Amino acid sequence: MPITKRVFFFLFLITLIFIPACTTQPVSQPSENDLTSQIDSLLSKVYKANEPGAAILVKKEGKILFRKGYGLADMELNVPVEPGMVFRLGSITKQFTAVAILMLAEQGKLSLQDDITKFLPDYPTQGKAITVEHLLTHTSGIKSYTELPEWLPLWRRDMTLKEIIDLFKNQPMEFSPGERWKYNNSGYILLGAIIEKVSSETFEAFIQKYIFEPLGMKHSYYGSASRIIPRRIPGYSKGKAGFENAAYISMTQPYAAGSLLSSVDDLAIWNEALLEGKLIKRETLERAFASYKLKDGTDTRYGYGWFISNYEGHRIIEHGGGIMGFTTYALLMPEDQIFVTLLTNSSIEGRAPEPFAFRIAALTLDRPYKEPVAITLQEKAIIPLVGVYANAQNEERYIIRDGNRLFSQRAGGTKVEIFPSSPIEFFLKDSFARIEFMKNKKGETTGLRVINRLGPIETFTKTTKPLPAERKEIALDSAIYNQYVGEYELAPNFSIIVTKENNRLMTQATGQEKLEVFPESETKFFSKVVDAQIEFTKDASGKVTGLVLYQGGQKLPAKKIK
Repeated sequence: MPITKRVFFFLFLITLIFIPACTTQPVSQPSENDLTSQIDSLLSKVYKANEPGAAILVKKEGKILFRKGYGLADMELNVPVEPGMVFRLGSITKQFTAVAILMLAEQGKLSLQDDITKFLPDYPTQGKAITVEHLLTHTSGIKSYTELPEWLPLWRRDMTLKEIIDLFKNQPMEFSPGERWKYNNSGYILLGAIIEKVSSETFEAFIQKYIFEPLGMKHSYYGSASRIIPRRIPGYSKGKAGFENAAYISMTQPYAAGSLLSSVDDLAIWNEALLEGKLIKRETLERAFASYKLKDGTDTRYGYGWFISNYEGHRIIEHGGGIMGFTTYALLMPEDQIFVTLLTNSSIEGRAPEPFAFRIAALTLDRPYKEPVAITLQEKAIIPLVGVYANAQNEERYIIRDGNRLFSQRAGGTKVEIFPSSPIEFFLKDSFARIEFMKNKKGETTGLRVINRLGPIETFTKTTKPLPAERKEIALDSAIYNQYVGEYELAPNFSIIVTKENNRLMTQATGQEKLEVFPESETKFFSKVVDAQIEFTKDASGKVTGLVLYQGGQKLPAKKIK
């Protein structure tokens, strides 16, 4: 969902990053000092003093309860993070784009039901009626350009708006508008183009002139590599030697989907201004905060630029962002007057701010989140759950048994253990995702639902298909591995590092942990953790020149560069 690098191999996984509603027990109201201590304890364990850091701001009822920086803003200069520093926002940008559209709608310059060809007459809609609202709600069916392999080599290139649109405009539609929800950066690129067409301003100028300046957001900007931006900090990722500077991306590319920068203080100003009706009427804002429903009535749990969720009966309006070197989150509980924003200058597994922002909001609400408790199920209760499940788009999820342990794996994704909290309800440890099995009146398992805190609930029907056969590992002389050791580039600054360790072949994608791969032939290897395979390629002389990654139905070549 964020505008970020296309995640490949062990990074390119369909991960469960949403946080579901869950049951907790009320506790006594914590004192402000207790709350401060709990927040500080939570964050200081993650964003350590000698590593890339984070800035946080927590407000309740108009009062700042917590505002602090953690870790390093600049690792080369050893400068610590201060909460007033400027971070790339990534997809938090989308709410600014959405409000800009709503401002123009209130002025009568467009309608959300307008066909996009009214403003972009040359856009090929392939015979479909695509409205402005479809773009806002990720229901247009247009292909997201950040999913295209051909986009990967272009990160460093400054691109015009036309060039970006040209990347995806002729791609086949993924579904008819309004029939499905799928997070889509292309839709917000087109919204930026519509803003420019209707207002006769560039997107950057519109946001600056009509949002940042009137609200006094003095530390918010449209991203630029050349512009001097006071207190802007660099971002970091994880490389083979530890932390490293994040891959470069031209900020012309994320555009209206992810190119804004800001601080925790300015984001607080922004949220308060929205609630006070300074930019759009409160009733218009509530429309943006309302969950959009698909043609079949499915609740997308997404409005216009925000996810819509609920925690113990308390409404949450929220969105995160991810872009090279940065992950961000902003969460608003309007009825409870709680606002939490957590901005980080790293894009590293385990440091994403979303779960921490949610936990902090729950603490501030006085409803601390508690992990479910696993129960023990007998083998006879587990066996009927095993099988292949498919959704309406024939995307498959596998439920796999290993003794009394149960695992879930989406085709092309990671195999993860799930734990029962009841005979039909399962959870993932250190994740807020839930899986709920469905049964008919006879007690037969008919399907399952994947319930995340954000986004549509996914429903899968149990099929009669057998589980995929396990790949067979062959015995191979580990001396063969020597020729495969090296670095394979999938995209600029994004590689798979292959190493030989204790006669095992290890792979590590940029920013990810090492994982072992196992031979099924002399050149083909597979992971036992991820539904992915790699095949090494050679030239006519037998020299290894690259590899091909097979995952999620894609075939992705990588050139050996070292």
